[in-house]
Amino acid sequence: EMFYHQDRLEAEEKYSEALRITVLVEGEGSKNAGVLSRNLGAVYAKQGKLDDALSMQKRALRVFRRVHGDEHPDVALSLNAVGITLTKKGLFDRAMQKYEEALGIFSRSEGEDHEDVAMVLGNMTVLLKKQGKYAEALAIGAKVLGIQRRTLGSGDERVAIATINLGQLYLYQGMDEEALVRFQEGLGIVRRIHPERTVVEGIFLEHFGMVYARQGKLEDALTMYKKAHRIYRKTLGPSCADVGRVLTNIGNVSFRQGKLDEAMETYEEAMAMVRRALGDEHIDLAGLLHNMALCKEEAG
Repeated sequence: EMFYHQDRLEAEEKYSEALRITVLVEGEGSKNAGVLSRNLGAVYAKQGKLDDALSMQKRALRVFRRVHGDEHPDVALSLNAVGITLTKKGLFDRAMQKYEEALGIFSRSEGEDHEDVAMVLGNMTVLLKKQGKYAEALAIGAKVLGIQRRTLGSGDERVAIATINLGQLYLYQGMDEEALVRFQEGLGIVRRIHPERTVVEGIFLEHFGMVYARQGKLEDALTMYKKAHRIYRKTLGPSCADVGRVLTNIGNVSFRQGKLDEAMETYEEAMAMVRRALGDEHIDLAGLLHNMALCKEEAG
């Protein structure tokens, strides 16, 4: 994470300098200024600097509207980026307006069965999920999967990712068996594409664990979580947030099985990783501390 942070700072500096020079030479309304503003906005968004990101994304949007008019894919991409940032800021109504405008442009310029259309629809499902509108999100998520199947084919990893997203929406509505069908489909795609173990396979296995844990199949859940844990450690390293998260899930299963000492030991290992990866004030750490308190209370 430290290296990623340093890389982003260096990217920010270079984009900012490139933008300054471009504006000086070509003017603020040049297409290149728009591209650099969009890229700088993306860096700010990754850093969590949402106000700065929004400022750059809106600047890019103004440039692309002047250069291309209102119906160009670059305009739609910028609208989509603004929508993502507004969603992160919790401004859901404004974000949905941007997504709908972007969706209209992409649908008219590229057709309704296009990957860019699926991208915007996918962002809409994220927003609706945050609002708790799971039925609406599920309907749109199914549309995303259909578009990606038709445009990308059944052997593309992006189709597999869409099955994860759709499966999650089934889970939110208590439709465990439907979720398992989607996860099984996606896992099959990933294993055909990548015979070696990948992070995406770990994500699927973790989701299987979630379903089994909900169903009370604790040994099956534990098996899936441990497989995901091994994959994350191998592919991402031992100190990433994903390893900490799946360890927390392993601890939760041990707690439910009454293995309190084992659960506490796992929670402590997870806490060290979460602190290193996410810091001392992350919501995942709060949830983990809560679980540890419950475990202590039960043991006491």
